[in-house]
Amino acid sequence: MGLGLVLTILVGGLAGWIASIIMKSDTGIFMNVIIGIVGAVLLNWILQLVGIYPASAVVPQLIVGIAGACGLIWTVRRLRG
Repeated sequence: MGLGLVLTILVGGLAGWIASIIMKSDTGIFMNVIIGIVGAVLLNWILQLVGIYPASAVVPQLIVGIAGACGLIWTVRRLRG
């Protein structure tokens, strides 16, 4: 069971905002939400491939979202050159 739509958006926005501070990227609030949610989805998928299933609670998903968003920002920067 997931976090729900509203909580997913809030956690994604917070994760994206924290990741943008850590990675020193200048993104707006809308992009923070997108980066946080996409990063969390991607990292959750990767973790599940190796047999790790983060809890569907706010704190574990926030940590996964931050790590995923940082990884997403890093990857985009590398691809852009």
